[in-house]
Amino acid sequence: MTDEVRKNFTMRITQANQSGLVVILYEMYLAYLDDARQAANDKVKLRESLRRARGCVDELIRSLDFRYAPANHLLQLYIYVIKEMAGADARCSVEPLKICRKIMTELLSAYREVSRQDTSPPIMENTQTVYAGLTYGKGELTESLSHQGNRGFLV
Repeated sequence: MTDEVRKNFTMRITQANQSGLVVILYEMYLAYLDDARQAANDKVKLRESLRRARGCVDELIRSLDFRYAPANHLLQLYIYVIKEMAGADARCSVEPLKICRKIMTELLSAYREVSRQDTSPPIMENTQTVYAGLTYGKGELTESLSHQGNRGFLV
């Protein structure tokens, strides 16, 4: 994952509500899975990408609310994905990652729909507001931050 993509995820996390954070976790997982596929011939990079993808799945598991019935089904899917990733790591093969991608992509599309309907405020308070727009340069997109003082920390 490039630094630019990482910065984009970080910015989105500061502006996201609960369902938006879940969407971001799925997108991060898929980005790390892409990194693993590209590193198929480099055992060290493959393992590192799979470790980071596993971290995303672990966080998705921690975010499950077992008061609702779908949580148990999601847990089973997440455990299956973890097992497939472990198999990919053990065999140094990216073949098992195809089914992981398919499962998580379908879940991502469902959570995107939930996120569109979620009107709750962002979880993080007192963060900088980010505005993006076209600059005076030809076709350049730049970000500008509105100054809010202490960047998310309450003193």
